[in-house]
Amino acid sequence: MKIIVIVGPTGIGKTKLSVALAKYLNAVIINGDGMQVYKGLNIGTAKIKEEEKMGVEHYLFDICSVNDDYNVYKYQQDGRKLLQELKEKNRNVIIVGGSGLYIKSLLYDYRFQEEKFKDDYETLTNEEILLKIKDFKETDIHVNNRKRLVRELNKIKNNNDVISNINKKMYDFITLGLTCDRDKLYEIVDKRVDLMIKEGLISEVKNLYDQGFRSKALLTGIGYKELYEYFDQKIMLEEAISLIKKNTRHFIKRQYTFFKRQMDVNWLEVDFNNFDNTIKKAIEVIENWKE
Repeated sequence: MKIIVIVGPTGIGKTKLSVALAKYLNAVIINGDGMQVYKGLNIGTAKIKEEEKMGVEHYLFDICSVNDDYNVYKYQQDGRKLLQELKEKNRNVIIVGGSGLYIKSLLYDYRFQEEKFKDDYETLTNEEILLKIKDFKETDIHVNNRKRLVRELNKIKNNNDVISNINKKMYDFITLGLTCDRDKLYEIVDKRVDLMIKEGLISEVKNLYDQGFRSKALLTGIGYKELYEYFDQKIMLEEAISLIKKNTRHFIKRQYTFFKRQMDVNWLEVDFNNFDNTIKKAIEVIENWKE
């Protein structure tokens, strides 16, 4: 069983490379993107289309409702169970995505602490607890759900949801990273956002908005939170689109920082004029890899 991880900033070609390598290695593909687990978030997450899968099996895409409280801990549980099943079948695996923490939690020794419910806020009303949470983050927790409110505030205060040995791998794998000139990447991102708008991103988000969905994924996900502000009449559409591009560029910087500091990555310069050259480079690295 071979495990190949493909990382890199959004919009650089990870999906295209993953399918090509899966065909070459007779592998399956596992999603490593924290937003693509949600059903209905398609255009804004650049989720792979059925016709692009080329007959390759894809896992951990569209596995939960946008209103579900899915997180890195649940992803770790689902992903490790899936990896064990695939290992027993001796299947090669491609893990592809831009969510570094999700991928690290799956492949490294990330252990989540047992959550102990404790309500130390007898003097606070539910409304006051909710306001304290909103000082740090957006939330969709209902004001009447005290248990969830207390649990969320405890997490914020303790800031110790996970303990880990970041140098200890749970599996043998090799990581490939796609990169290119930063200005070129920003140009690609801007064009990609424009294409998403043409493909119906506004309608996708409006449909979710009209159904009353205001989950964490929608209020924090790039491409969704900006359009929610537009539908809330807080900003104009042009500003929302501009913010999507700006926030995506900032996200790319954070992605690079995470991958370079926390993962052992074999970086490949993408050849956008002939992507086959990028695929060949990736295969060479894999063939020279000694497990």
